[in-house]
Amino acid sequence: QVQLAESGGGFVQVGGSLRLSCVCTGRTSGVISMGWFRQAPDNERELVARVFRDGETEYAQSVQGRFTISRDTTKDTVSLEMESLRSEDTAVYYCKAVTQDWAGWTYDYWGQGTQVTVSA
Repeated sequence: QVQLAESGGGFVQVGGSLRLSCVCTGRTSGVISMGWFRQAPDNERELVARVFRDGETEYAQSVQGRFTISRDTTKDTVSLEMESLRSEDTAVYYCKAVTQDWAGWTYDYWGQGTQVTVSA
């Protein structure tokens, strides 16, 4: 099992920047990907960005070119640098880790979420 602790949410004006961080603890050797999802009121949770164990990254089209995900494997931390924020980026942001065991089974772990509010 792993545990995730997020930090860095808050209030920012349109066009501003924020950095989210997520620290992963526990059995981190089995982590195959880490990433960020978000959920706005009355919306489904959606992928924002994720990074895989081999370093490959994936971004939602809506954040491409504005957000950058990075992972520090020495500290088991994943960060999301968010720039040129828009009001539609307002949501609760969740860190997610996916682990895989020796049999190939995968498991999802979620952080508690951190609120990001972008105001005009």
